[in-house]
Amino acid sequence: MALEKIALIVAGGKGKRMKAQVPKQFLLLKGRPVLMHTIDKFHWYDGGIRIMLVLPAGQFSAWKELCDIHNFKIKHELFAGGETRFHSIQKNLESIPEQCLVAVHDGVRPLVSIETIHRCFAAAGESGNAVPCVEISETMRIIDEHGNRPADRTIYRLIQTPQVFISSILKESYRQEYHPRFTDDASVVESKGYTIRLVEGNPENLKITVNKDLGIAEYLMKDMDENQYHL
Repeated sequence: MALEKIALIVAGGKGKRMKAQVPKQFLLLKGRPVLMHTIDKFHWYDGGIRIMLVLPAGQFSAWKELCDIHNFKIKHELFAGGETRFHSIQKNLESIPEQCLVAVHDGVRPLVSIETIHRCFAAAGESGNAVPCVEISETMRIIDEHGNRPADRTIYRLIQTPQVFISSILKESYRQEYHPRFTDDASVVESKGYTIRLVEGNPENLKITVNKDLGIAEYLMKDMDENQYHL
């Protein structure tokens, strides 16, 4: 029997690095809030997927108002976040059943492809987890107390989301206490002894963090025919 699929979309940004009064997930991209583009992708992947949106409680009313303004009708559930991304996920895993596939995704990654989402769910169904990544094309150097030296970029990967896990694994891993080394879900799960499976991501899947990222995202969207990602 196929496991239920859940998209746990975490959007706790306050726009500090964007130097914006509006949280970065609410900034407009091609005339709509970034977060709506992100939710769209999971709905296009599977119209029956359960979408859980985690926001700071103080942003609920603003989000609902934006949904009204933009006539955004995709079904989703709202959940309150915690002090950090880790605590937001830890807190809301209580609302997820033991045996399902959970895709944890950054709300400000609106350019994830349908193909990437598909690969992650398919691989996690086989291996228990799947984490998308892309190769590094730029030259790298290591900086330490001795100065700097070339790094072999072929042994490194840039990590993206959605990171997909069997829910029982994710729940077990998030019962730990928070540690600063937990920079993503894979690092939390790996710390419990699980081996992480890497799958191919898509290069356009950037995380919108600073102002210039919005311009880059809009440029990339002009070249992306969204229909090509339907499976």
